[in-house]
Amino acid sequence: MSDVIQSYIDTLTPKARGTIRGTAKLVITGEGTVMLDETGAREGDEEADVVLIASDAVFRNILSGEQNPVMAFMSGKLKVEGNTQRALKVSSILTG
Repeated sequence: MSDVIQSYIDTLTPKARGTIRGTAKLVITGEGTVMLDETGAREGDEEADVVLIASDAVFRNILSGEQNPVMAFMSGKLKVEGNTQRALKVSSILTG
């Protein structure tokens, strides 16, 4: 597992644990994938209810609060596959 993926797991596990219904997948282009569910975050590439796709820089800016996830989506920096309503809930966890 890369250091980049491990840093996402470390950051997102406490934010996701107990707050996500179903599953979400973050695809960090060029780095790998992180699965989010009610147990937290882990490396994986399984089916998910919603998939968010962006570069490491975009996800880091979202996590730090420098990038609004809705604006990232509207500008094409963040791609969403699946339920956009669920994507909004996941993005609120990322920024929370």
